[in-house]
Amino acid sequence: MKVLVGCETSGVVRRAFSANGHDVWSCDLLPADDGSNRHIIGDIRDLLHDGWDLLAVMHPPCTRLCNSGVRWLHMPPPVRTREQMWAELDEGAALFSACFNAPISCICVENPVMHQHARERIRNWSKPQTVQPWWFGDPAFKATGLYLRGLPPLVPTNRLKPPERGTAEHRAWSQVHRAPPSVDRWKIRSRTYEGIARAMAAQWAPARVLEAAE
Repeated sequence: MKVLVGCETSGVVRRAFSANGHDVWSCDLLPADDGSNRHIIGDIRDLLHDGWDLLAVMHPPCTRLCNSGVRWLHMPPPVRTREQMWAELDEGAALFSACFNAPISCICVENPVMHQHARERIRNWSKPQTVQPWWFGDPAFKATGLYLRGLPPLVPTNRLKPPERGTAEHRAWSQVHRAPPSVDRWKIRSRTYEGIARAMAAQWAPARVLEAAE
């Protein structure tokens, strides 16, 4: 398949699809962390009409879309205004909507749980499949919403047993939420786990995609 992985700098999903023999490219406003020559620097919306078979948008800007940040729409942080918050919501929703409604038969757009104002701004919004890294062999907690069009839900491949709350192991599994403040905190929190990426590449092969479309 000809695959476009949008809003990804890590290359995790790109490399997973490439390992399975697909013609895959990633795209982001920033360069690829791994220096790959199969990474396009630019706005993903400029590439949506280039004849892709599958689009996986892994980390579109979600600060204003996710339910955890809805409070800032009503009580903006210092030196910001409500008008700026709502304008950023409109921009984020427009990008998500453009990707989810792109002229591509198979689409996955990743995003956390959305609030009502975000859902109202997205054309053809539908409920996502929510997955966890520990379903696919990675010892970590990170609820990940996958908004799917023309693709089957991911099937867990190596479901681990979560540790008990309050234990050191449980705290280690919560590393995404506990990431300390830093310039790269957003990148650490947004990186796709390897197990999820491998499952996408393996399960969204042409046969499975056609099966879902039927």
